[in-house]
Amino acid sequence: MIVGLDMGGTHVDAAIIDRGNIIDVAKTLTDRSDLFGSIWDALDHLLSGKDMSTIEHINLSTTVSTNAIVEGKTAPVGMTIESGPGMDPSFLSCGQENIFITGYVDHRGREIKPIILDEIREAAYRFRQNGIKACAVVTKFSIRNPMHEIQIKRMLEDEFCPVTLGHTISGKLNFPRRVFTSYLNSAVYDVFKGFCGSFKQVMEKKKINVPVNVLKADGGTICLDAAREYPINTVLSGPAASLLGASAFNRDNKDAVFLDIGGTTTDISFVADGVPLFEPLGITIGPYPTLVRAIYSVSIGLGGDSAIHVEKGELTIGPRREGLPMALGGPAPTPSDAMIALGLLNFGEKGKAISAMKRVGEQMGMDAMAAAETVYEKMGDIIKQKVDNLLADINSRPVYTVKELLYGKKLKPEYVSIIGGPARAIAPVLERKFNLPCRVPENYEVANALGAALAKITAEITLLADTAAGVLSVPEVGIYDRVDRNFTLDMARQKALELLKEKAAILGAEGSEIEPEITEESCFNMVRGFYTSGKNIRIRAQVKPGLQCELRGGNYA
Repeated sequence: MIVGLDMGGTHVDAAIIDRGNIIDVAKTLTDRSDLFGSIWDALDHLLSGKDMSTIEHINLSTTVSTNAIVEGKTAPVGMTIESGPGMDPSFLSCGQENIFITGYVDHRGREIKPIILDEIREAAYRFRQNGIKACAVVTKFSIRNPMHEIQIKRMLEDEFCPVTLGHTISGKLNFPRRVFTSYLNSAVYDVFKGFCGSFKQVMEKKKINVPVNVLKADGGTICLDAAREYPINTVLSGPAASLLGASAFNRDNKDAVFLDIGGTTTDISFVADGVPLFEPLGITIGPYPTLVRAIYSVSIGLGGDSAIHVEKGELTIGPRREGLPMALGGPAPTPSDAMIALGLLNFGEKGKAISAMKRVGEQMGMDAMAAAETVYEKMGDIIKQKVDNLLADINSRPVYTVKELLYGKKLKPEYVSIIGGPARAIAPVLERKFNLPCRVPENYEVANALGAALAKITAEITLLADTAAGVLSVPEVGIYDRVDRNFTLDMARQKALELLKEKAAILGAEGSEIEPEITEESCFNMVRGFYTSGKNIRIRAQVKPGLQCELRGGNYA
């Protein structure tokens, strides 16, 4: 059996799946001040009376890293950046202290200028003076030769933790994105480490000793220890889980809109020909463009518990969540109160929900039921407008899915899939707004946990070979070897796939679930004078993200 957990901002969703069959589900409230208690409550509800020995592994998705970044609750970071000549690096400043050092390794991986040790000692001194413990070191062409990053880490690692090295984050060549990704990895390291500690306490208390995997933004998973070292990979883990959960109920080859409507946010994703859309360069988190591979997803501050206010007769919903709905004793009216008053949701005290809508109606010159209808319609309008805007943007550029680039593709949704607590209640208004069928699957309230449970382990590597220089590098696995001039593109493909399988196995994947594929390849002759001096080969390979198995049943609620 597989346990899936989704740690959301409002609820913890949990599910057990056995060979595609849903055995049990649970949903409990999240207490951000007591993650240990929140996880314990969910697992206690889910596993009560179950045989623990039948659990094979646990997959979890979490908003811990994302929330820390969005809410500004990250650790201060000391950045050591080597940009080399030809650019003003000041725009790369992102840490509390940003030290720009001399030294340079060129695009072929050749050391042009060594680092100056006194500059590193000065950086360490400034970090200490400012109470900084977390660091990141990024040099421009470290994926071709990481010698400077490794040398600097050796000087810092006795005093600082973590020391994130840029070449270990990604094999892609985008230097600014690598700087920002490395910064964010160190910034959320302590927060995520604390979350891992809480989770391990729960595991020990429940006497569960099985592998634990964490969902990544690309819809795959990595083992908990790997996630703790590189927590940046867990951002947007929740939206990935929701899309996988919805996909398990929608096994067709149509274009569609996928919505996950929670208590705090609504996550919007799309599928093209039944395959999730993908961010080819990497996601942007706050002001930071990153190299984090991710399913395309956009979150808006609109959920069942979003606070409702009326300003100068104008109704606003969200983006803040000020607490529970008034039906549950919360401080402000919410869309959940509106749907409870209209009889579309059935929890809390309906009288309090009607009072909440009466408060809204008094400011708009209407009765409570009319106010509830207005809130309900407004929620549908906000979602519809945002989806329309996103579709216009998507269709203005090439469409990428997790499998391929679809040349000339224009997305034309044929249905809307909705999951999350208010899904069934909000479906009728969205069906009218979109003029499309709205699908609400069984177990829509815990679909995120189902998606987490079904996700399989993924990995990606980039192989770079310069036969003229005789160098081969695979930054993600720390390989920097010599090759001769006879090294070919076919040999590079074979090497990349072998290394990818090894990396996936280290991350916890079993041989039967590793589906490696080449996603990019190029091979250029390098010319010196009138003669070919060698080849420049680049291969990117990945294990396809997706579902471990099909979910049996899959009816709509």
